[in-house]
Amino acid sequence: MTRDHPPSRALREANKAFKPAETKKPMTDYAKAEQSQRDNRERLKAERLAREAKGSRPR
Repeated sequence: MTRDHPPSRALREANKAFKPAETKKPMTDYAKAEQSQRDNRERLKAERLAREAKGSRPR
């Protein structure tokens, strides 16, 4: 293909279709622990807010 001819529509679509898939880097042990801690904190926060909204706050 030369510079004076832009790629055809079919060629552009084919390039989009066969584009290499994005690969994610595997999570490190540290990142897994951080994600787990973040998820747990969010879960506990949601549970606490639900309890407070319900009005059954333990004393």
